[in-house]
Amino acid sequence: MRVVIAGGGNVGLHIAADLNAAGHDVLVLEQVEAIVKRAVASGEYEGVDFKVVDACELAALSAVDLSTADVVAAVTGDDEDNLVVSLLAKQEFGVPRVIARVNHPKNEWMFNETWGVDVAVSTPHLITALVEEAVSVGTLVRLLQFEGGKARLVEVTLADRSPAAGLRVADLDLPRDSTLVAIIRDEHVVVPRGDTPLQAQAEVLVPVTPDSEEQVRAALVG
Repeated sequence: MRVVIAGGGNVGLHIAADLNAAGHDVLVLEQVEAIVKRAVASGEYEGVDFKVVDACELAALSAVDLSTADVVAAVTGDDEDNLVVSLLAKQEFGVPRVIARVNHPKNEWMFNETWGVDVAVSTPHLITALVEEAVSVGTLVRLLQFEGGKARLVEVTLADRSPAAGLRVADLDLPRDSTLVAIIRDEHVVVPRGDTPLQAQAEVLVPVTPDSEEQVRAALVG
């Protein structure tokens, strides 16, 4: 998989190292030459390609043949830059998957398909969701959203009084555009089948749409 990362800061470099270690073809675009030289000199990113360019410029993206990228990750420290990179990647180069970092939570509403963003990652909101997930039993918690909010991944730790406790997965009254994709219990991840039982205190993960979220809440929370 070819991955192009816009932004050579700590976030971009960490992602680049992880993806390179996993065997992917990784290119980092960074406009500050000193940052690139320091990263290359460190020897920590052997196998990662670097280009000193402004990723917000169409000509620069054409020069690195962005149309061959499978994924673009816009992870600079500037929300405006991340939006411009996302829009160019999607509309000008047809990149299949564009992931963008949200630096300021108040800007998250802009990170949607209009700007070419398939997945927006907002660190403050993600931390909030993980805190809620850790302390909330019997509450539906939104972990991630995709396609500008058209799809979401939610988590519920089933309470003792949950209408789902004691049922089989096949007996759940879930809408057609959602499905239970994982159960976490006793520190193990279970891939559910129709006859898999649901127990109180188990965590369940379900992708939902805005239209199906309330029905999923009713089935799992009550």
